[in-house]
Amino acid sequence: MDDKNKFDLKPFGQAVKEARTRKMLSREQMAEKLGISARHMQYIETLGNHPRLQIFFELATMLNISIDQFFFPKDNAERTSQRRQLDAILDNMDENDLSAIISIAETIQAAYKHDK
Repeated sequence: MDDKNKFDLKPFGQAVKEARTRKMLSREQMAEKLGISARHMQYIETLGNHPRLQIFFELATMLNISIDQFFFPKDNAERTSQRRQLDAILDNMDENDLSAIISIAETIQAAYKHDK
């Protein structure tokens, strides 16, 4: 496959870095969990290096990254990585926490509509 037909994984690498940082994991910690070198992890995040399929899968699932947005960017994927990450957080909350989150979201939404 020539370079012009090679899939660009730089956006995926950026999403990995952002999600890893939000989870407060160092590059070294993430690499250790995956069984790869920190340098390889760096290359995935910054250069868009193509990881093995298993590593790609583990990154996407461990960090709750939706891959649809990278493979089908024009389809405006229904569940972006941010939505998947939010879902993962919400899954660990009790009903009182969820009620508070709903109130906060409704307040933000109302403020946003008011500003328009």
